[in-house]
Amino acid sequence: MNTRPRYERRCVPVPEEHDVLVAGAGVGGLTAALCLHAAGIPVRLVEASAPPLPAGTGVTLLPAAVAELTALGLGEPLAALGIAPAALVLYDRHGGPLWSRPRGLALGHPVPQYGIHRAALQDLLLRAVRERLGPHALRTATSVVRFDEAGDHTVRVTLRDGVRGRDHTERARALVGADGPRSAVRAVLHRGEGPPRWDGTWLWRGLVPWRQVLGGRTVAFAGGGDARLLVQPVSRAAELAGQALLHWSATVRFAPGRPGTVGAADWNRRGRLADLLPHFTGWRLGDLDVPAMLASTPQIHASPVVRRPPLRRWGQGAASLLGDAAHPFLPAALDGTSQAVLDAAVLARCLARTTPDRGSGLRLYEHHRLPRALALHPPGPLPTDTLFDLVTARAPDGFDHVEDVLTPAELGGFSRAQQELEAAAGAW
Repeated sequence: MNTRPRYERRCVPVPEEHDVLVAGAGVGGLTAALCLHAAGIPVRLVEASAPPLPAGTGVTLLPAAVAELTALGLGEPLAALGIAPAALVLYDRHGGPLWSRPRGLALGHPVPQYGIHRAALQDLLLRAVRERLGPHALRTATSVVRFDEAGDHTVRVTLRDGVRGRDHTERARALVGADGPRSAVRAVLHRGEGPPRWDGTWLWRGLVPWRQVLGGRTVAFAGGGDARLLVQPVSRAAELAGQALLHWSATVRFAPGRPGTVGAADWNRRGRLADLLPHFTGWRLGDLDVPAMLASTPQIHASPVVRRPPLRRWGQGAASLLGDAAHPFLPAALDGTSQAVLDAAVLARCLARTTPDRGSGLRLYEHHRLPRALALHPPGPLPTDTLFDLVTARAPDGFDHVEDVLTPAELGGFSRAQQELEAAAGAW
């Protein structure tokens, strides 16, 4: 007799017509659902993954994003989950400090900046969606296959039930693709765009239980040669216990034309310490032994960094894009998650202003947000890359004083460029 347990998916009646249908239940999609609900706009979500949803590692929430989540009533739980850093400090690979700037409240913002475990943030948002919108607001294992204009200011969306393998069609007055860098919604809106291209860089990420380092509340960003490393604490619970949960992300640029196939940009692909560690041998930032931290990481994620040319339009008709589907950033980049939150907040405001014309609302949203995203993808190198490359060329073996390596004019120019980029990241 077959004694294996049977798993049944509970059948829930689902309306065939929606006001707003959001594809993707990551941070951007869940925040969009909460913002739309707060604006009085009915919304439903579908997510291609089956539970449990991908957890990720750590992310940064800039003050502008924290302000939007606080307006949704999530300020207190965010403070209980995340770490509000005191400063961002740039180092060379030998631990020489290059530049620092306060974060959050110390810069005059009304709310902090947070480093937070992505799984904790997503769980917070998911619980809020289920509490406020109801237990059936989100359908998992359900993906967008295709969609088209219905001619009555709606879109017909073909959805696939990943459990049963069946397709069916529903209508929506607006479809928002928040389904990540491999967005199915984007593939329909921008046919012929082609796959993203590898830019010659590999990315590794991890979370590691560790002791408190660099004062306990520092975001450290270090560079040397073709390697970069970002480290920040992301758990308030660990801090209260006198420890730290460190999130780190590391990138290495390889020579153009390096042979080999890199495969898809799956952020959850397993990585190998042996591929990463040689690039960070001997790195030490203050009291942080970088190779020891990397070697102690229980699970490493790795992926090729792939990029697309920035879009000059996101959507058309009753469909548009949000978050990484519209403007992909590296996981845990200083602004990627925050930009998805800001996209969601502006989307809700614009749809509320233009009700009942959802198409006009989507165009108004794109009018506000698309230029902001373009400003965060400058055609040239980022200010930090220029700084790290300059220091590596002039002081490959380290330095005693940064003034011996960089002139006051160079430091001032970097500081202005970096602050302009940070201001753009926090713009509405």
